Amino acid sequence: MEQERHHISEYLNHLLIERGLSDNTIAAYENDLTQFYNFLKANNISIFAVTPNAIIDFLTVIEAELKSKSSTIARKTAAIRGFYHYLLTEDLIDENPLDALDVAKSETKLPEILTIEEVDKLLSMPDLTTKTGYRDLAMMEVLYATGLRVSELIGLDLGDIDPLGYVRCFGKGGKERIVPIGTKALRAVELYIQRCRSRLVKHRSETALFVNTRGKRMTRQGFWRILKQYGQQCGIKKPLSPHILRHSFATHLIANGADLRSVQQMLGHADIATTQIYTHLTREHLRTVYQTNHPRAKINSARKDC
Repeated sequence: MEQERHHISEYLNHLLIERGLSDNTIAAYENDLTQFYNFLKANNISIFAVTPNAIIDFLTVIEAELKSKSSTIARKTAAIRGFYHYLLTEDLIDENPLDALDVAKSETKLPEILTIEEVDKLLSMPDLTTKTGYRDLAMMEVLYATGLRVSELIGLDLGDIDPLGYVRCFGKGGKERIVPIGTKALRAVELYIQRCRSRLVKHRSETALFVNTRGKRMTRQGFWRILKQYGQQCGIKKPLSPHILRHSFATHLIANGADLRSVQQMLGHADIATTQIYTHLTREHLRTVYQTNHPRAKINSARKDC
């Protein structure tokens, strides 16, 4: 059961580092999933063998014993649904037990993205006179240029970026994919290797492309802190995380005419339905631009009869 508890910790870490959720939200989800885990443990049920009935039993107990409000029950349901979606994407289970339940899903919240101007501002922040400036710039350039997950970014080894303009990475389930990369990101990686990496690496046997100040492979937490610091420095108010650059990559591609299937392949989505959220983001952005700029998009004052 302790190994199962480890998967919950990994999921919460995923929400913090890759999804960029707030500390309060993480704490609430941790409480919800701990309650669920304790219920399963008390009933000798593995998280990998959970049935829809077991989830109903848990929610019924919570509602009755704790006199929880409907909003609290909805949040706990969302926490469990999200956890099992995570296990599904990690190929640890074959189906999400929540999919068989007739429970209301909360309205899908569109992911936050950066504008092109905000991306440019963020990428202008690293100080190239410092020991780590070239590394930080290269990591952010690669992330925005390819839409890699942060785990895929830090998993890159020397040689995984082809000078001809392709990145080889290993996604969920160890699946390999090849993603194009632009000239600016290629140049940033080249300068990082030439001017920075050798000053950070302690042992020549290190194969990681991106390393920390101790000469070891960069961690997800380490890169998240770097990104958050630059966001604060340049005044970006949005909750900055590595995943926001992945979302921005996809949205900006689709907004500029890229077809959905190509974006799906670059992101490494198994189901194109997952990629379709970026078309919603694009439509929402266009709607905002229209309402802001079209002279007859909104009425500022009551119409006067002639």
